[in-house]
Amino acid sequence: MARKLGSRSEDWRARISAQRQSGVSVKQFCARQGLTEQSFYYWRKRLQTPPSMRFALVEAEPRRGPAEHAALELVLTTGERLRIGAGVDATTLQQVLEALRA
Repeated sequence: MARKLGSRSEDWRARISAQRQSGVSVKQFCARQGLTEQSFYYWRKRLQTPPSMRFALVEAEPRRGPAEHAALELVLTTGERLRIGAGVDATTLQQVLEALRA
């Protein structure tokens, strides 16, 4: 009757643990236990717990480079043009408009 994989895995977990605790090399341990190194390394890799994935919260902000085109262009009665970029804050815009009215 074939052995279950779970039982086989448990056997190999025990062997791998015993090798770590023995203080001898894998080669020596396998020779003493009648195992092949290839099988030992196969099972050690197979039973290895994958490292837990960690994610970090990252807040992305859009890149702001120099604006090539103004979002708004005001043409004053004097003929001068006032170009206002898309990223200007409301307070600064309000101060500029108040200065123009004065």
